[in-house]
Order: sequence, then structure tokens, then C-alpha cells
Amino acid sequence: MTQLADFPIHQKWPAQHPERLQLYSLPTPNGVKVSIALEELGLAYEPHLVSFGTNDQLSPEFLSLNPNNKIPAIIDPNGPGGQPLPLFESGAILIYLAEKTGKLIPSDAAKRYETIQWVMFQMGGIGPMFGQVGFFHKFAGKEYEDKRPLQRYLDESKRLLAVLDQRLEGRNWVMGDEYTIADIAIFPWVRNLVGFYEAGELVEFSKFKNVNRVLEAFVARPAVVKGLDIPKRG
Repeated sequence: MTQLADFPIHQKWPAQHPERLQLYSLPTPNGVKVSIALEELGLAYEPHLVSFGTNDQLSPEFLSLNPNNKIPAIIDPNGPGGQPLPLFESGAILIYLAEKTGKLIPSDAAKRYETIQWVMFQMGGIGPMFGQVGFFHKFAGKEYEDKRPLQRYLDESKRLLAVLDQRLEGRNWVMGDEYTIADIAIFPWVRNLVGFYEAGELVEFSKFKNVNRVLEAFVARPAVVKGLDIPKRG
């Protein structure tokens, strides 16, 4: 029977509480999706900081869990059939946790797939496009003389925000009155775009009244406040 100690990642990040779900992450928009979900669900978990500053994500131990060298990743010692389940990709982890607990995702089959649809909207659109805005506006890409790449990603980010704003018209959350993993997937990235990336003025964020409204409600949730700072940086 496989146990947590059998996973190579356990050698670099030994578990103090092996009975708990193990989270390997960093408080980035993708990372905090999972810590926020875990806090919202009230699941017992043990966070481990994967430091990009020391290239932890490229270590053999981490690559044994996620060969794509990205955070977050988890090992649930109580996975399907009572066996440990290693899992990477934040969207997949959100869906797994929601289905494991029966929370943060509608029980109705049609609404369930609609929720997953909006998680994929973040994974395939909001995350990659907002991330490129960050690169070309705040990080190394800002030194490029050719501003066409930045403009291309700004335009696409505005388009995505408009899609989201329209979806939220008359709704408290992406799926209506029910707060779900769709919100947990999307709003850390929205927060990052206007906060850490300092791109709110560039994308004309004030125009998207519904997105502003729901972002404020999202960051006010106690589980979000806590999850945004997990794992704590060293």
C-alpha cells in the first residue's frame, strides 16, 4: 500500500502531519486558488513553500510530483479508494477538492459543467493573458521598445474582463447566488492584475463595475484573506 513517505517529494518537504492533505505551493494567483479553496472547505492540510528564489520547482523531488515544474501541487493521503493521490494543475485540483467534499460546485449536473466551463475560462484565457500583461508591463518585457506585444495582451485582457463583467450582471457570483470554484479560480487573477501588476488603469478597470463589485466581495471573505497568505513566504 502506497504511503506519503513513499513519494520522493517527502524527502525535501517532510510532512509533520502526514494524515493531512499536503500542499506544495507559493502565494501566486495560481497557488492561492488552492489554499483559498482549502480554507473555504475547512479541510485539514499542511502547506509547504516552494521557493522560486532557490529554484525549488526545478528540484528532482518537486519534478517527481509535477514534471511541468509549476505550482501548486498536492498529495491527498486520503484519495480515491483510500490511496494517496498526487495531483498538479490548479484547475484540476479545484475540481477534485470540490468533488471530494461536495462543496463549491453545484450538485446539478448541468450547473456543474457550467461551473467547470468558467474554471476553464480562467485557465485558458484570464490566467495566460493577464500574466502576459504583467510580463510586458511590470517585468522584463517592459524594456522592449516594441509595444505591440503589450498592447495585444492589454486588448485581450480588456475583452476578457468585458466577458466577465457581462456574466456578472445581476449575479452575486459567477454562478449566481452560489459561490463556487469558478470564483476561486478567476478572482485571484483579477486581484493580481490591478494590484501586483499595477495594470488597472491600462485595462480601464474602473469601467467594469460588476467585476469591481464581485472582486470586493471576494477579497472580503475570511477564507480568502487567510488563503492569500499561504504558504507564508520565508
